[in-house]
Amino acid sequence: MAEQPQPISPVKNFFAGGFGGVCLVFVGHPLDTIKVRLQTQPKPQPGQPLLYSGTFDCFRKTLVGEGVRGLYRGMAAPIVGVTPMFAVCFFGFGLGKRLQQRTPDDILTYPQLFAAGMLSGVFTTVIMAPGERIKCLLQIQAATGETKYSGSLDCAKQLYREAGIRGVYKGTVLTLMRDVPASGMYFMTYEWLKNILTPEGKSVSDLSAPRILFAGGLAGIFNWAVAIPPDVLKSRFQTAPAGKYPNGFRDVLRELIREEGVASLYKGFTAVMIRAFPANAACFLGFEVAMKFLNWIAPGL
Repeated sequence: MAEQPQPISPVKNFFAGGFGGVCLVFVGHPLDTIKVRLQTQPKPQPGQPLLYSGTFDCFRKTLVGEGVRGLYRGMAAPIVGVTPMFAVCFFGFGLGKRLQQRTPDDILTYPQLFAAGMLSGVFTTVIMAPGERIKCLLQIQAATGETKYSGSLDCAKQLYREAGIRGVYKGTVLTLMRDVPASGMYFMTYEWLKNILTPEGKSVSDLSAPRILFAGGLAGIFNWAVAIPPDVLKSRFQTAPAGKYPNGFRDVLRELIREEGVASLYKGFTAVMIRAFPANAACFLGFEVAMKFLNWIAPGL
């Protein structure tokens, strides 16, 4: 395997990861909005068509009905959360690698990189779960024609007032089920592609921007190939009225399979895959650029 970077500074990781996360949200949020609306659209009455016939129909109706701002609905919650979340995410990956090294010079195998990535998924869930809950509720609100929440902060306040901290963290188990294996795939794929794309005799740290974009974009696709089924369950569960699914994700899964078949677990697949490449390419490029900048201005940090 090619040389891997050793070890990561938590302070640099915080700022670089945060910048990468901001890049990801800005590039990917419009299609995330489409994904959530497709996953949570209500079942039509007999003889009535679906609210959205597919990804492009949902995109068109959102753009026509709400303008560009509609595509960025609910973005405040993930933007506020991305800096600490991606700092924790990349720090968790670095910690996972370090815990498996007997010496700082050890080169990890791909299964070990997968395990390190899974640890990052555990770390980020604490921040991700409430942000995802708020984001999903705001994203579907415009489609229902009701205005229950005036924004992210108002949504958080109402959720806490109605059900306490459990209301804010509804869907945490499903977020874990999505992010732990998906994060393992995410980081392992990125490291694998970086190693493959590194020319003979060169360092991974010298990769060009196009190669970083390619590696990051494909890593995002592999990540979402694993994450889509639990993400569908999470979106349904987090936006459902209180008490609708007393047994949690098992009730959501049974309802989806019974009423819409196994294919329903891949709702929003097109939107996710269209979003995955550019959003994650932007994330990793932002992270790598920020890390190089930090290494230049503060080499001993």
